[in-house]
Amino acid sequence: MDNISIRPAQESDLIAILSILNEEIKFGTSVYDYDEKSLTDIGVWYQEKINLGFPLLVAELDQIILGYATFGYFRPREGYKHTVEHSVYIAKKAQGNGVGQLLMDKLIPIAVKQNFHRMLAVVDASNEGSCAFHKKLGFKEVGRLNEVGYKFNKWLDVVFMQLNLDTININ
Repeated sequence: MDNISIRPAQESDLIAILSILNEEIKFGTSVYDYDEKSLTDIGVWYQEKINLGFPLLVAELDQIILGYATFGYFRPREGYKHTVEHSVYIAKKAQGNGVGQLLMDKLIPIAVKQNFHRMLAVVDASNEGSCAFHKKLGFKEVGRLNEVGYKFNKWLDVVFMQLNLDTININ
């Protein structure tokens, strides 16, 4: 996976991003949506990211999008303006190959440069791989909410993990 490039997403990447997201909506518990998104939905989301100055990065190999990562405000109220929540999704065929690490290695410094204080990950508690991935990145578990999500006819717990961006040296 040495030839993977990480770059800002372009509108032409939205179909691939949509495919990765919809795969997770249909079969996974990383997204608690039930209904697949449309290209219009993802286009609006993309434009909101651009308008707010938030990054949307893609991992690409041989012109194939393997995954994407982004962040946005944790909550809409002004008092939360220094905290972002990130998302990182990898195509099923590319999982376990370091693509998520490559994306986060580029995404975290952007949050630092934009002077955010904390980055949050909100992870389905049953996703042990995602929890371990975030711990490896330096995220710490700071809370757990029991049975706050419901998908595939079962109750789901959520783990909140946080990264202190103030201690990250990006020089």
